[in-house]
Amino acid sequence: MFTGIVEEIGILSKIENINSGEKLITIKCKKILKPKLKLGDSISINGTCLTVTKFGKTFFSILTSLETLSKTNLGKKKVGDLINLERAMIANGRFGGHIVSGHIDSIGEIISLKKSGKSTEYWFKIKSKFKKYLIDKGSICIDGISLTVNQVKNNTFSVNIIPHTDSETNSKTWKKNQKVNLEFDQVAKYLEKLVKS
Repeated sequence: MFTGIVEEIGILSKIENINSGEKLITIKCKKILKPKLKLGDSISINGTCLTVTKFGKTFFSILTSLETLSKTNLGKKKVGDLINLERAMIANGRFGGHIVSGHIDSIGEIISLKKSGKSTEYWFKIKSKFKKYLIDKGSICIDGISLTVNQVKNNTFSVNIIPHTDSETNSKTWKKNQKVNLEFDQVAKYLEKLVKS
């Protein structure tokens, strides 16, 4: 379980292709490795919950399955890209964002961005079947960042990124037509299931 509060921006330092089509991805970082990272730990990688398979003093590696590569933007990443990182939350920690499972629902696309005061307003396009999970001022997780939905119009929605978020996450690298990982609000999905059952 995660909160969507990014702890560190890592650098994708190596991609190894496995015969099965999977990829072993190595990320250079510092903060995530302390106090003591362990094999098997869960880390949110651009919002995707993945398992540490190897680590050293300046890096950790994760294996991305075919399912992960097909459902997230990790398969499109290249060496040098900035990656949002968050360790699994601890029970006695502060809950600063919202409930994030690390299970990506879909990939969205940035269709526009513009300055709005000191912030930047982004509009994203999603598959129509997911628009039911979005409400104005509701929560959404984009590339592992807990954000508030500003507006919803058909199968598009907007968020505002403040300068602090840009300084602490990879949102400063977002561009038009870029693909991002989306996880919709858990509460909305559970409510939908309860109503249908």
